[in-house]
Amino acid sequence: MTFVVIGGDAAGMSAASKAKRDAPDTEVVVFEAGEWVSYGACGLPYYIKGEIQSLDDLVSVTPEEFREQRDIDLRTGHEVVAIDPDGKTVTARGESEVVQEYDQLLISTGAAAVEPPIDGLDRDGVYTLGSMADGKDLREYVSRARTEGDLQQPDSGPACEFLETCNGPVGVVGGGYIGIEMAEALAANDFEVHLFQRGDRLLKSFSEATSEAVLDHLREQDVAVNLGAEVAELAGGDRVEAVVTDAGRTPVEMVLVGTGVSPRTDLAEGAGIELGETGAIAADEYRETSISDVYAAGDCAEADHVVTGDPVHVPLALTANRHGRAVGQTIAGNPTKGGPVAGTAAVKAFDVEAARTGILDHETARDAGFDPVTGTIDAKSRAGYYPEGGTVRVTITADRESGRVLGGSLVSEYGEGAVHRSHALVGAVTEGVTLAELSNYDLAYAPPFNTTWDPVLTAAKVLDGDR
Repeated sequence: MTFVVIGGDAAGMSAASKAKRDAPDTEVVVFEAGEWVSYGACGLPYYIKGEIQSLDDLVSVTPEEFREQRDIDLRTGHEVVAIDPDGKTVTARGESEVVQEYDQLLISTGAAAVEPPIDGLDRDGVYTLGSMADGKDLREYVSRARTEGDLQQPDSGPACEFLETCNGPVGVVGGGYIGIEMAEALAANDFEVHLFQRGDRLLKSFSEATSEAVLDHLREQDVAVNLGAEVAELAGGDRVEAVVTDAGRTPVEMVLVGTGVSPRTDLAEGAGIELGETGAIAADEYRETSISDVYAAGDCAEADHVVTGDPVHVPLALTANRHGRAVGQTIAGNPTKGGPVAGTAAVKAFDVEAARTGILDHETARDAGFDPVTGTIDAKSRAGYYPEGGTVRVTITADRESGRVLGGSLVSEYGEGAVHRSHALVGAVTEGVTLAELSNYDLAYAPPFNTTWDPVLTAAKVLDGDR
């Protein structure tokens, strides 16, 4: 049997590796358009910041290791341009055109950075962060601009020789994960950072209380955050010179556009594969698409939400790895469901950490048939008499009548446990437990780590009493 995979990152290489491991006689062929496979794209902001010194450090398994140690026919530099479901072939272009037959096929083409309707996106000095190549370009910009010599120079490639002065103003468009992480990365390299968010708050999928805490902290770090700022143009000549909004014109030397991602679905659409209501590829619980023997996993595909059961598009690393591994097991003869998602995510903003899971938005909850109620508490992160510690802000959303936990959002000082505490809420959301049941979770306690009643337990008790 021949198993062909389109796309060589999280979902694709997880599927390829698992299929080959569990069914060694399977011929596994992977086509990847770029040179990088199996890499941690989530680490790119920290590479640009300078905390990670080499792009190679973000690579989990090298192409050579896949080929030589795992016996996978990995073909980098090969872009698949067509899928023929009737003939069960894919056509790829590299140094020459290749037509490859398949018995089973996985589409794991990922997602691409959204290009919002802003004039001037094609000007020099405007970047996105959707690939390793993007990360390399941005690191080169930062390396060239630094006046201090403590940041390792880029591996290769042209530097930004246009810069005559350093540490000038830069713009970040978008107040989501990438926008906030890149604001930190650039500010840490002594740039004057201006962040522009179209909506009225940052991190719109988190609770309002979490968003407010992150906003306050960014401003404490001298990031100029502009809310309700609709960017109309990235103005300039050949190079970007200013970010233009209805509030005015902000001079900049560089702009990072981080307004989200959209699933890459052109190949699937061209093959007649159905897309879902989210715009991503529709797949069943085993990740099989509308065409038999063709699967989809990762950032290009939908998944079912654990609370509503409805399809959602949640382009996150763990989802891609989980679903890719499940496809590999299925291909190897052990049919395995990919599993639902809760939309669990985390972000670091300078000295603050935040996490979220489940459903927090009341309109979304009502559309799913719930009567949502939300409560927020602030609590100590460690025993009051312990000489260290801080505050954890916990928000929980639940169904008013049943008490079922629908979602949660947490924020704390970095290292004070917002992200790790969110795991208890993930369990509650996934298992459909009530506030009363959550408040009785037997969570760990010792003075250096926690209070006797963990902030999550306290938040559940308070909301249960108020609803």
